[in-house]
Amino acid sequence: MKSCITVSLVEEARGGPFVLWDGLRAACELSARLGYDAIEIFAPGPDAVDPEELKNLLADHSLELAAVGTGAGWVKHQLQLADADATKRQQAKDFVRSMIDFGGPFGAFAIIGSMQGRHDATVDKPTALGYLAEALEELGEHAAQYNVPLIYEPLNRYETNQVNTVQQGVELLEGLSTGNVKLLCDLFHMQIEERNVAEALKTGGQHVGHIHFVDSNRRPVGEGHMDYRDIIAALRSIKYEGYLSAEAFPYPTPQIAAEQTMRAYDYWTSAT
Repeated sequence: MKSCITVSLVEEARGGPFVLWDGLRAACELSARLGYDAIEIFAPGPDAVDPEELKNLLADHSLELAAVGTGAGWVKHQLQLADADATKRQQAKDFVRSMIDFGGPFGAFAIIGSMQGRHDATVDKPTALGYLAEALEELGEHAAQYNVPLIYEPLNRYETNQVNTVQQGVELLEGLSTGNVKLLCDLFHMQIEERNVAEALKTGGQHVGHIHFVDSNRRPVGEGHMDYRDIIAALRSIKYEGYLSAEAFPYPTPQIAAEQTMRAYDYWTSAT
């Protein structure tokens, strides 16, 4: 398993659960100094980062780009994949597609979380879930040209009423014709929704494509009450070799949160 840390470039989301906030260069410098393998970028859109500059920053600091978030499509533009309006649904898919095209050449996958939307008075539950599945089919196939999966994230009940548990996520993915969509298992969301986080990871099995490495209170690992012994054992049992990515509040500061997460990563990945 490899280490990763989140970098937000979306000013409207400042204060949210991303560790680093003060620009790509500073983020890369700190991440490299602390020994991280990769960064995960939450950007306003595909044009917010110059690809050549990013390529050079990653090379200069021996870092990979693990993933790119798509949540700015919701935060900045109020786009979501279950919208009752077909034009807005298409705009949402186009935004995700543009982020796939941004991250793909770096070998990074795009993450769909908040853009999955929800069912409401204008769109009933089966229809909303159908719209989501349709988008995952289309966008998963689009991502395949870069030899990366599309990553889909179940969220807790307070953030979506589409898919909340790993089991529900597995059922959604297994109903698709494409095999190029994987699950993001965020430990914070899981500790709200799952009876047993470790067992849920085992349920995810081969569908697990990314992990958000965070504690029960959405602070860095070690700042809450989650026990990671069984979680790491479960990830090893499903032969997970992807990233443990710190998507957490920058508590008490971004640097301290980054340092705390790396200490926790080193401890738990070396534990037997």
